[in-house]
Amino acid sequence: VQLQASGGGLVQTGGSLRLSCAASGRAITYYHAGWFRQAPGKEREFVAAITWGGGSTSYADSVKGRFTISRDNARNTFYLQLNNLKPEDTAEYYCAAFRMWEVINTLHGVDYWGKGTQVTVSS
Repeated sequence: VQLQASGGGLVQTGGSLRLSCAASGRAITYYHAGWFRQAPGKEREFVAAITWGGGSTSYADSVKGRFTISRDNARNTFYLQLNNLKPEDTAEYYCAAFRMWEVINTLHGVDYWGKGTQVTVSS
């Protein structure tokens, strides 16, 4: 499975972006999907995740109410809508597919990582 993230860019504080992660090579229908981010000099952190069926989601406290994760299994793609962006959201955003939900707490056991897409929020 290859994951391709896209949609990053430069926006002003309060702006919005929509990140996409397209999977190829194999369907990710039965994988949970998530987004993680890493700012310069910081460790990679969990942002948002959605269960394989789309019935449950989880968010980092720092993005709750501003970011929304969704997926379209028919398109083998999942998304992250970023609203009301803040400078502290600036980071490289990575998409991931995984079978163990515990990944959102440990960041260990991700089955597939995508390459990052840069999000930069100017003040």
